[in-house]
Amino acid sequence: MDCIFCRIAAGEVPAEKVYEDDRVVAFRDINPQAPVHVLLIPRTHVESVARLEDPGLAAHLLQKAAEVARSLDLEKKGYRLVINHGPLAGQSVFHLHIHILGGRPLSWPPG
Repeated sequence: MDCIFCRIAAGEVPAEKVYEDDRVVAFRDINPQAPVHVLLIPRTHVESVARLEDPGLAAHLLQKAAEVARSLDLEKKGYRLVINHGPLAGQSVFHLHIHILGGRPLSWPPG
């Protein structure tokens, strides 16, 4: 499988990483939709949130998303976490990822 996010997690493709541990990697989005736009991915390939079967990994992803947002100074003013599932929702890379967005007012509904 040729998954760009798996290759980023493995260090084969460069990315501006802001956090990593043995289970997840967070890096800046190359097409940011807000002043701060970071993607948080599991190191293991999981196609989407609908295929996430490990509750420990799910909890770890959410905990690290909050930690990364805090480290980017987003906690006081607010931030948004987005997980898309499938093409109609905007998922273009079929490897689970959480968008961490902040640094400007975010409207609702999102699109």
